[in-house]
Amino acid sequence: MNLLTRCKGACIALMLCVVVLLTFVIGSSALPRIVPDMAHAPSAPVQLDGIHGPLSAERSKAILDRLKSTGAETNIFDVHLAIEESVAGSPLTEGNKVDLLQDGPSTYQSMIKAVEAARDHINMETYILDDDEVGQRFAAALIAQQHKGVQVNLIRDSVGTLGTPSAFFSRLTDAGVKVLEYNPVNPATAKAGWDVNQRDHRKLLIVDGRIAFLGGINISSVYSGGSFSSRSKTRPTGDLPWRDTDLRIEGPVVTDLQKLFIGTWTTQKGEPLAARQYFPPPERKGTEVVRAIGSSPDEPFSLIYATLISALHSAQTEIWLTNAYFVPDPQLLAALKEAAARGVDVKLVLPSSTDSWLVFHAGRAYYSELLKANVKLYERRDALLHVKTAVIDGVWSSVGSTNLDWRSFLHNDEVNVVVLGTEFGKKMQAAFMADLAKSNEIKLEKWQRRSLAVKAKEQMARLWEYWL
Repeated sequence: MNLLTRCKGACIALMLCVVVLLTFVIGSSALPRIVPDMAHAPSAPVQLDGIHGPLSAERSKAILDRLKSTGAETNIFDVHLAIEESVAGSPLTEGNKVDLLQDGPSTYQSMIKAVEAARDHINMETYILDDDEVGQRFAAALIAQQHKGVQVNLIRDSVGTLGTPSAFFSRLTDAGVKVLEYNPVNPATAKAGWDVNQRDHRKLLIVDGRIAFLGGINISSVYSGGSFSSRSKTRPTGDLPWRDTDLRIEGPVVTDLQKLFIGTWTTQKGEPLAARQYFPPPERKGTEVVRAIGSSPDEPFSLIYATLISALHSAQTEIWLTNAYFVPDPQLLAALKEAAARGVDVKLVLPSSTDSWLVFHAGRAYYSELLKANVKLYERRDALLHVKTAVIDGVWSSVGSTNLDWRSFLHNDEVNVVVLGTEFGKKMQAAFMADLAKSNEIKLEKWQRRSLAVKAKEQMARLWEYWL
């Protein structure tokens, strides 16, 4: 761990203590109880949107029937989608092209290529933007485009960029880039009310309103070593490479992602955005059916959380989850155990190394309970796992910024997309199996023999799980 990371960790730990004290004084938020009938199925069938708006009931049914017929037997289409439709609020859109990106260097290459091809505007939202080789590369590309007349708007989280010098952002603003600091740590500079515990954890890049990137990848040189390809397996520092997943998306669903970015900019009281064509006429780019889902603590409950719990309840054959920070609340824990009890193949790939000691051990405190319920657990070797993905029944896939922990579901702005169908589902299954091949399975008998010191760490970490 380098000095910058340690400084960030110390600062965050200090603020965490403040948050704990404030929370005891003003009360705590709670997760909603999500049950299969929490949202009643609409009287009309689930409707998809196309490039010209809502499709006919017949066309929507034909597309969903096609997706259903090519997959395993599942209740995802019969039960879950009606609930998701009511809960999420955003439409299912068809006509999208979705590319799966699994390696840091190649993901950055694709992002930079899109930035350099921008003609109208670039909207970027990120948790971490480091002043290192990768951060400087992005800064140079954004400034170059701003000088060409492309408007660049950047939302950066105040805590996530705590270790990034102010001079780094001054260079951007001096070039004309509009930079908005999300929930500033310093209450004197807060424009939207001071809430240091509410963070913007989204990683979103939108180019010309037509191309979007999202997932778990921050802008940092921790991704400078390949973790899923024939590239170098280690970073220049000798540290483990970070393993993450992003998506590159073209098509009508980019409009919904753009709305999320602009909504955050407005809520945070950013200065008025320069006039640009933020919502160009949508174009059909592929055949994928996709839904964009954003969550914020400002809403009554996490839409991503409700969608995930509903999908877990509806699963019939398999639940394969890969996640960096796993600290399940009672409802998520119960959903996983209940799925395993009804014969669903429930597998989780989790980290064996981490950048968060507390989260790591808090999650491990649940291993025995899950293993006893026949949930299969694996820990990824040779990389620092930062992925946040799910594939259920081979037909329902999710990629985004959301971790399986209390913080993501209660305290963070997050963004995920759900992609339906076996074509993309097979890619997700292949990625999961590739990670599985590089993981060690956790066996109950051996796990129960872990040392008292390790068990003590787990119990200590669990005391903090609500705020992690």
